Amino acid sequence: MPIYHTLGKIPHKRHTVFKNEQGEHQYEQLFGTVGFDGMSSLLYHVHRPTQVKSIKKPYSVKPKIAEEHNMRSLRLHGFKTTPEDDYLDSRKAILTNSDCTIVLAAPRKSMTEYFYKNADADEMIFIHKGSGTLRTLVGNLKFAYGDYLCCSTRDDLSD
Repeated sequence: MPIYHTLGKIPHKRHTVFKNEQGEHQYEQLFGTVGFDGMSSLLYHVHRPTQVKSIKKPYSVKPKIAEEHNMRSLRLHGFKTTPEDDYLDSRKAILTNSDCTIVLAAPRKSMTEYFYKNADADEMIFIHKGSGTLRTLVGNLKFAYGDYLCCSTRDDLSD
């Protein structure tokens, strides 16, 4: 049995032209984890969800391997990671292989100038210090010490 939960004003019928009180179009997006099957949300946006304001020059965040086939024991000082203002610049890969990269980051400032989406890989972030708000299509999520943020690029999360 489907569960319906409504926030705000929505059209009486789905998949039709929908305008707000000012006569501006609201753009519909079907958001689900298994394509058109399973649980999903029908979201309405003021701007097209695929709208891109600008594209900056891409750069690689692929970790640089310092030593191939390294089998030495190492002591890692994770809390001594050098803080940097930008979140992406603060990320430092400490362990990597062909399947997984473990990264430490110590961002000093909130990301307010741009939005970031890793379209190449899944990410799981554990919060050791601080707190913040993760802004998503389905709402804002507060996070703090001890929380995990899991972001997936896969369409099917049931595996």
